[in-house]
Amino acid sequence: MIFRIPGCLVLLTIVAFGWSTQPSAPEPLSAPLRELPWGQLNFLHTTDTHGWHAGHLQEPSFTGDWGDYISLAQRLHEKADNEGRDLLLIDTGDRIEGNGLYDASDPKGKYTRDIFKEQEIDVICTGNHELYHKSSSDNEYLSTVPNFHGNYLASNLDILDPRSGERVPLAPRFKKFSTKNQGIRVLAFGFLFDFTGNANNTIVETVEKTVQQRWFLEAIHDREVDLFLVAGHVLLDSPEYHSIFKAIRAVQWDTPIQFFGGHTHIRDYFKYDSKAYGLESGRYMETIGFMSITGLSTGGQSKPRSLNAESNSLKFSRRYIDNNLYSFHHHTALNSTTFPTDHGRNVSAMIASARKDLKLDHQFGCAPQDLWTNRAPFPHKNSIFSWLQVQVLPDIVSEPSRKGIPRLVIVNTGGIRFDIFKGPFTIDTTYAVSPFTSGFRYIKDVPFQTAKRLKRILNQEVPQLVEIPHELAAHLPVSSKTQAAAFEGPKENFDHYYGFAHQMPLSPSSDDDIPLIPGYTTHDAAGSDGDDTIHSPIKFYTVPNVIESRVAFPTSEDENGKEPETVDLVYIDFIERYVLLALKFLGTDYDTGNTEEYMEGKELTGLISEWVEGNWKGDC
Repeated sequence: MIFRIPGCLVLLTIVAFGWSTQPSAPEPLSAPLRELPWGQLNFLHTTDTHGWHAGHLQEPSFTGDWGDYISLAQRLHEKADNEGRDLLLIDTGDRIEGNGLYDASDPKGKYTRDIFKEQEIDVICTGNHELYHKSSSDNEYLSTVPNFHGNYLASNLDILDPRSGERVPLAPRFKKFSTKNQGIRVLAFGFLFDFTGNANNTIVETVEKTVQQRWFLEAIHDREVDLFLVAGHVLLDSPEYHSIFKAIRAVQWDTPIQFFGGHTHIRDYFKYDSKAYGLESGRYMETIGFMSITGLSTGGQSKPRSLNAESNSLKFSRRYIDNNLYSFHHHTALNSTTFPTDHGRNVSAMIASARKDLKLDHQFGCAPQDLWTNRAPFPHKNSIFSWLQVQVLPDIVSEPSRKGIPRLVIVNTGGIRFDIFKGPFTIDTTYAVSPFTSGFRYIKDVPFQTAKRLKRILNQEVPQLVEIPHELAAHLPVSSKTQAAAFEGPKENFDHYYGFAHQMPLSPSSDDDIPLIPGYTTHDAAGSDGDDTIHSPIKFYTVPNVIESRVAFPTSEDENGKEPETVDLVYIDFIERYVLLALKFLGTDYDTGNTEEYMEGKELTGLISEWVEGNWKGDC
């Protein structure tokens, strides 16, 4: 059957063949697709994969694994070579923390470093998550940087060499190269936003200072450049990227610039001027970003080689590819027999073997319903944060030596990274939901009248001088523009809601309309036609920075039935500095000397799995 959609023509053929590489992944979906807007120079972009290199094993739209991506890249390289075009691969960081494939191994990343390096990436940089711990940043320097043979760039990041103790760049500051087929001269950089939460073995220079340094100014004065390429774990519309853009434009007023961003976990596209654009490609291996540019000079030549039939005017285009084999097969015009490469199959086998070694499919219990991070409001019966607040935290947060003492428990929503789907709750689920090594700390005997005001300050609900970072809250996986567009539709009925996890697998349909499946419906600077798969919209809801659970408080049935005078203030250790800052704002003099470890440092991740094992028993 043929679907005709403005700007695209898609032929959907129903055949019986294998759709997914990982054995437990569901089949992908029948859906109308937009074509890739190929140009003279093309890019594939990944960012914020956070260990999801096995793909999503409970969401049909995102079941492609890293091996499938390797096959996709090879097949698109073949197409580019055949047509005289160029294709470059970009990754902009946060490859770690967020999935059992990375977090369940000892040491962390034991398997994922070898899996990730199998993809040939042309420009790669770090994210903030690689820098939270000395061990992970050392691994970047000693393993990931050499794995990518000069393609790893660190324009504003230094490290203390773990062998010598000397301060050195984590990787080269920039590189210049010419593309394979077109001979386009590219000057590339790799940046990180102005991050301050890194371990003390790394040094992040602010972008504003970096663009004033001699090496950067000398680099951008190079007149033998056809394209500036700025890869970074940086928001597209940020002071950091605007500083880089202005610095380049001050000396090269009309040379095209391509930015690639990350960190916010959204699909986004941004225009700096008519010759400078930026792309961000989502999160968690849900999205493969595709970017193209036509009309670039080639080694000083005004016309692209072998593409004279195409317009010579400069044009930028983007597409967000849903990470599944249905999309991959379509965009390569191949099928389950002709699409996979030997290399891709071998990497998929590496992933399956690692998952087996880590026992990631071991089941703790059976989730009775879907629980959402952003696809339900808070509070709500379908909100994962309401589940934590009402059911989990009161059960798991208890220090035997302080038993019976009222406690006010504060957890930041950003520590909960993903949804829970109805069905098996496994080791893999545990790390997807709560991947961080965060335990609890507490301050004993805090006046309740003070403690109860903390939540409003941490959630910035009152005028204040305390600056609370957005990183405390769960990421909204869409831009504000996309979110606003989704809310223009009918009111969501969560009792009958079907999300990504409940989509219909590919099956024969009539030649009439296929019902659109829920998914990303991105609205960005170029409009609303960026997604390769045409979906019905999903509403995403903002959630507070923190939630609060009151445990062992007097009830109305108790003899006293009134508020306690003092409480144990218990909180996730990651937010301690902000808790103490808020307490100072409230006029107290608490500092780290008043804090103690709670529950012997047990981590939230393990406590959640214990709760599931005790409360969600049974087979799915």
